[in-house]
Amino acid sequence: MTLRSTPEISLSRPPKLQAYDPDPALLEKWTPGLRASSGPETAYGTSTITVLDVIGADGLTGEGVTARRVAAALRAIDADTVTLDINSPGGDFFEGVAIYNLLRVDPRQITVRILGLAASAASVIAMAGDELRIARAGFLMVHNAWAVSVGNRHDLAEAARLMAPFDAAMAEVYAAKAGVDPAEAAAWMDAERWFGGAEAVEAGLADGLLAADVTRDAGAQPEAQSALRRIDTLLARQNIPRSERRALLAELCGTPGAATHVMPRADDDWTALARSLIQTLT
Repeated sequence: MTLRSTPEISLSRPPKLQAYDPDPALLEKWTPGLRASSGPETAYGTSTITVLDVIGADGLTGEGVTARRVAAALRAIDADTVTLDINSPGGDFFEGVAIYNLLRVDPRQITVRILGLAASAASVIAMAGDELRIARAGFLMVHNAWAVSVGNRHDLAEAARLMAPFDAAMAEVYAAKAGVDPAEAAAWMDAERWFGGAEAVEAGLADGLLAADVTRDAGAQPEAQSALRRIDTLLARQNIPRSERRALLAELCGTPGAATHVMPRADDDWTALARSLIQTLT
C-alpha cells in the first residue's frame, strides 16, 4: 500500500518552548471513559488502538497517550487493518504531531473513530487515518497550537515566530482532509472552531458518522484523578509553574515524587482544598 496523502509535519519540538497542558475549557467538555461497545478482532487479538486520555505523559496521574505507546501498539498488531479510537481533550501538541507522523507512515489501512471528543492535538492525530468516522454526538475541535514560553518581549516574539510554522502545518493537514484552501482551515483554527458530528462530515473533516455503539466505562477515569486534574488546572490559572504544582499535589497525596495514589474525598472537599491552596500560594 502506498503512503496516504496526508501531509507530513516535519517540524520538531522547539527547544525553548514547552507543551501546554490541555485547555481547562476542553477538560470541562471532555467526557472520560467513552469506549466503543465492540472493536475489530483478529486471529491474534484486537486490532484497535485506544486514545482515550490526554495526549502526552501526564505527570499528575502517570497516564496519558504517548508516541512511544502508540508505536508499541502498532508493532503488536499483526493485521492488515488498524482501528484508532479517540476520545481526548488533546494535550502535548508536539507529542500529538509525533503520533500523527507514526500513523501517517504506517502502510496499513487505518480507520479513525471519534467516540466523543477529538480536540486540539487529538484532532491532528485523527487526520492521519485513511477513513475517519465520528459519533453523531461527538465533536472535533481545531485551534492554533498552544505552548509555554518565559522571557522578555523579544523572547516572546521569538516564541510566536517559532510557533507559526506549526499552525501553518496544521492548516495544511486539515485542508488536505477537508479539500479546502489552507486559508479557510487557518480561519477555523483562529476561531477555535467546534464541529459536531454532522458538521464535521459536511465540512469534509470526517468521512461519515460512526455506526458502532458508544458506551461509558465508569471505571476508566477514577474520580480522584479527575479531581486532581481540576485542582491542577486551578493552580495553573494562578501562574504556578507546572513542576511546583506537581510537587504540591504529590505532597498533598502523601506520595512524595508522585501523585498517582490519592486520598478519597468528595468533590466539594477537593474544590475547597484547591481554593485553600491558591489562597496560601498567592
